[in-house]
Amino acid sequence: MLKNKWGLFSFFILFGFALFIFKASNTPYKDQDMKPLLRKTIHLQADSLPHLSFHYDGEQVTSTKPYAFIEFILRKLGHVAEYAGFTLLVAFFLRQWRMKSGWLRIGNVLIPLLYALSDEWHQSFIPGRTGHLIDVYSFDLFGIILALIGVKCWRRRPMKKDRHLSLKKS
Repeated sequence: MLKNKWGLFSFFILFGFALFIFKASNTPYKDQDMKPLLRKTIHLQADSLPHLSFHYDGEQVTSTKPYAFIEFILRKLGHVAEYAGFTLLVAFFLRQWRMKSGWLRIGNVLIPLLYALSDEWHQSFIPGRTGHLIDVYSFDLFGIILALIGVKCWRRRPMKKDRHLSLKKS
C-alpha cells in the first residue's frame, strides 16, 4: 500500500528513466560514436595524454589512441551516473510503500542490479553493441553503491527544527 501521493508520481519518473536507459542501450554504436565530435572539438595526438594502457574485457584500452580512450572514460562515467540516478529513483519509489526497512534495502540493491544485468543482456542483441558483464559488476555497481551511500547520508542528516514552532511567546 502506498504511504502518500508521491508513489504514483515516483513510479512514472522511475519508469521514464528506465525507458531512457533502454533507448540508449537500443541505439547502435555507430549512432553513439563520440570520437568524431571529440576530433572536431579538441586536437590530440598519440602522446597528448599521459601514457596509460590496460585490458578491458579482452581489448586493450590505451591513451595512445586518445579519442577512443576519452570516449571509453566518458562511457564508463556514464554507466556510473546512469545507475546512481536509477538507484536514487528506485530508493525514492520504494520509500513510498509501506514495507519493512530490510525489504527496502534489498529492493534498493536488487532492482537496479537486475536492471543493469538485463540492460547488458539486451545490448548483446543490438547491432554494433556488446553486452559486457564487467560493466555491471564494476561501473554500474559502483553507481549503485554511490547512490546508496548518498541515500544513507541523506537519511542521517540532522533535521532542522521548524522556526515557527520554536519561537517563544513574548
